[in-house]
Amino acid sequence: MKELFDLTGKVAVVTGGNGGIGLGMARGLARAGARVVVAARDAAKSQEAVDELRALGSDAFALASDVTDEASVAALFAGIAVRCGRLDILVNNAGIFLKKPPQDTLLAEWQAVMETNSTGAFLCARAAYPHLCAVGGGKIINVASLVSVFGVPHAAAYSASKGAVLQLTRSLATAWAADRIQVNAVLPGWIDTPLTHAARQNVEGLNDRVVARTPSGRWGEIEDFEGIAVFLASAASDFITGAAIPVDGGYSVQV
Repeated sequence: MKELFDLTGKVAVVTGGNGGIGLGMARGLARAGARVVVAARDAAKSQEAVDELRALGSDAFALASDVTDEASVAALFAGIAVRCGRLDILVNNAGIFLKKPPQDTLLAEWQAVMETNSTGAFLCARAAYPHLCAVGGGKIINVASLVSVFGVPHAAAYSASKGAVLQLTRSLATAWAADRIQVNAVLPGWIDTPLTHAARQNVEGLNDRVVARTPSGRWGEIEDFEGIAVFLASAASDFITGAAIPVDGGYSVQV
């Protein structure tokens, strides 16, 4: 009987894996035995993440990459192939946020958000595909957002980009199911990360509103993403594809 949650011998790449939700997922994969590749632009921050993952027992390493650049993405996956000889898991986590009313959003700002969040996920998935096929299949985990399905007035570009990630997930899931590649999305709710620290400080009453709306009675932590990453990266989810799983403490089901 196969070990459902054992990732020993597997190679996983996590874009934006040097902080926040990406680092939380990387920790989970490392604890489960995977060799984790941290792909991000900040080399110093990535090395700190690698040191942490190695302390958890993973033979982790970092590769600099810009997911908006096609050549950089190609080099990332070529580098993984040379160094590891295989790829089993892709976590598309790299992303940026823009808080701005749609009428004030510049075209360049819109394009930057879309290119990073949605086009970057597409480029990485496309580049990963032949490597996943070479090992008989694999897993892709796309980090979308609750705003993939909820409307928010102050983040049109971000919402649109994450909606695109959700639809990309479903399209890839159907396109690549025959290749034994499962593609699923995670929808984070209100999570305590550097990205949300400023919002909690600058938006009056935000913290109280989030806690009141969340049945679990708290903000999420990056540790809350360790388990879902292992589940979606492991044999335990082999018959799950095209799913969108909220990790939000019940926020999205609270009336």
